[in-house]
Amino acid sequence: MTSFTVLVHDAEEGGFWAEVPELPGCASQGESLDELERNVIEAINACLEARSAEGVPLPAIRKWELPFPGTATPA
Repeated sequence: MTSFTVLVHDAEEGGFWAEVPELPGCASQGESLDELERNVIEAINACLEARSAEGVPLPAIRKWELPFPGTATPA
């Protein structure tokens, strides 16, 4: 199984966005963390399909990380 690092950020306008450093340009967004997770998996699949179609090799991948933003209440 291939795994990727997913960096999750709070979006300024609300919700979240995520980027996949091993796949430049692969990013997604969601209003909730559950939606973001679904969307980023879909984005990863689309990025992998595009790389495959273009003959671009996969990067060396070591692990999956899904860091979630803290749950602290904003001041």
